[in-house]
Amino acid sequence: MTNSVVRVGVGTRVVFDGELLEIAELHARSLGTEAVLRPCHGQGAMVRVALQELLTSVRASLVPEAPGIRATDPEDHADVVLSTLSDAERSAVAERAAHIREVLTGYRSGTAELAAPGEPRQLYDPQMTLTARYEAKATELEVSLRTIKQWVADFRQYGEAGLARGATSRQKPLGLVDERWVEIALEVMVEHTEQSRPSRSMVIDRTCARVIGRFGSDVVKEPSRATAYRVLEQLEKRHPTFRLSTKRNRDIADRPDGVYGKLRPTRPGEYLLMDTTRLDVFALDPLTLRWVQAELTIGMDWYTRCVTGIRLTPVSTKSVDAASVLYQAYRPRPAGKDWPVDAVWPEHGVPRSVLIDVDAVEGAAIGAAGPAIVPETIVIDHGKIYISEHLTSVCQRMGISIQPARLRTGRDKGPVERFFRTIREDLLQALPGYKGPDVHSRGLDPESEAFFYLDELEAIIREWVAVVYHRRPHDSLVDPHVPGLRMSPAQMFEHGVARAGYIEAPRDPDLAYEFLKAEFRKVQHYGVDFDTRRYNGPSLNPYRYMTSPYRGKAKGRWPIHYDPDDITRAYFRDPETRKWHTLMWEHAPLMKMPMSEDAYKFGRKLAAKKYTHPDDRLAVADLLERWNLGLGSTLAERRMALRLSREDTLIDQSAAQDEVVTLPSVARVLATADPPADEGTDMPIDEPDPETGDDDAEDELDDCTNDFYADALEDA
Repeated sequence: MTNSVVRVGVGTRVVFDGELLEIAELHARSLGTEAVLRPCHGQGAMVRVALQELLTSVRASLVPEAPGIRATDPEDHADVVLSTLSDAERSAVAERAAHIREVLTGYRSGTAELAAPGEPRQLYDPQMTLTARYEAKATELEVSLRTIKQWVADFRQYGEAGLARGATSRQKPLGLVDERWVEIALEVMVEHTEQSRPSRSMVIDRTCARVIGRFGSDVVKEPSRATAYRVLEQLEKRHPTFRLSTKRNRDIADRPDGVYGKLRPTRPGEYLLMDTTRLDVFALDPLTLRWVQAELTIGMDWYTRCVTGIRLTPVSTKSVDAASVLYQAYRPRPAGKDWPVDAVWPEHGVPRSVLIDVDAVEGAAIGAAGPAIVPETIVIDHGKIYISEHLTSVCQRMGISIQPARLRTGRDKGPVERFFRTIREDLLQALPGYKGPDVHSRGLDPESEAFFYLDELEAIIREWVAVVYHRRPHDSLVDPHVPGLRMSPAQMFEHGVARAGYIEAPRDPDLAYEFLKAEFRKVQHYGVDFDTRRYNGPSLNPYRYMTSPYRGKAKGRWPIHYDPDDITRAYFRDPETRKWHTLMWEHAPLMKMPMSEDAYKFGRKLAAKKYTHPDDRLAVADLLERWNLGLGSTLAERRMALRLSREDTLIDQSAAQDEVVTLPSVARVLATADPPADEGTDMPIDEPDPETGDDDAEDELDDCTNDFYADALEDA
């Protein structure tokens, strides 16, 4: 058909850079044909341009001399029209096209070379007039002559797709409802984004009232009640208001309007995601014997999805905890003694398939709990612990860039948010102590089984990450060059090392001390004081009673570094040799393991209630007695610890299930749970603990509720 082309030659008009020109000359060159353009009216400069640019560049467009079809025509193209037809409709259209070809040519196939037996029939002989053939076909199909003529016109212009255009005409999704009523209904729904969920009837009533107030009475036709409900059902897809939770509706409303952007890591260590979430379990602090809701802080390498750092703390997490997670990316924690061999990483962090290790080949399970991936950039939210002076200063010195995510935009840290969901669905809900993501998901009696101490829960999470998460293929870990291949984080780490050809490691192990919290203290003859705690060591000898060169807030005192989770020791860097030295707490010999600063303050509080003149020795002694009971591993000791904790918090426990119970850390705790029921009875051998159940005192519920909703309205 000639109406789809434009003849290009001398005299053809062209719009070039907004100016109407015409082709004056065409010249063949070795690199292609060139066109000389001149103004259509009046004098002007001549333009020489390649014909290829004239036909394809956005700077130019040809001006056709006669009307014809364009890509901007409102009609759908043939593929769209025919693809919407069912098999029966396609057969009907093909049959109708055969009739039209018989009217026009005398043959159902459209050509004499493919004539069927008996063709052409007498009524459709090409020698007959076209009008006679129209009338014969109208009589045969029992339709009007006008219908046949319309079919012929559609077939000549659009082919077989033209015969289906009537059956596939597009319809408005909202029918004949006035667009103004629809726009105002959507406006009312948008206004309820930050409010409580409205009812559909209220939205309809407000829409009708606003339409009358804005356009006047009887100007915009009000749809029927049933039609209005159907309109709201369609608008619900554009702006959810009625079906989902209000929080989910706000998340959807906050989605960006444009194309979603995404950071695309190309190697391990390029981006490290860090985030903190409150877990859906309660745990018992073994030192204070208080029920706490645990918060999990992790660091995840975006390229490999490997979890490089884990920190489980009671509410609330501090900046030093975030720094500890970041440090684990430099120096991973040691692997568990009873972990499977394939879950242990080489201490150097290089996969065994790249660097062959004799011990690794022989199956030794001595190594790290995760890979050593030093980050170049960390992606964080706007939590105070991540934008603290401590963490930002350490990152500045280490040369780590900080990339804050957008406010209330969880998709900027999509992989780590998905990890939190995975750990809840695959691990936490299979553990004792699981309470569900909200009040509506809580079981009838989740307080009747075993429970975990805080350190046990962290060990279980570390073991699950190493044994299950790092070894399980992920749908998001793919190589575009190998379609269909799904890799695990461990395999993706090997893939990244092979692709990048290197890994980055810290140049000095003593850089770890820079992640610790620093306090300025004077060096006395007995050492240094930390809130009534005394630390001492031979490294302080040259600096006793000396004034430090530090000024400002320090006022001549010396910087002492310490870990709030282990106050049994502090660290001092000699200003002359720049070497780090350990200072021991005077009561550290009484402790066989680390003690947190919170536990120490709790012990001082208990001693103040019990003794007239309490001191650190009494506080530590009482705390050790309570602490040794809390670390009991038998059923009786755990029940005694449970009774002691009833004054502080609420108990949450649940039954373990699935393959999670096969983890060694879980199996050890479950071995201390209630023994099985006696044979022939439904009662367990030991009587159930009368202290457990749902008979909580009001003050206990208040304490738990206040803790649970303490930061519910804070920004992530």
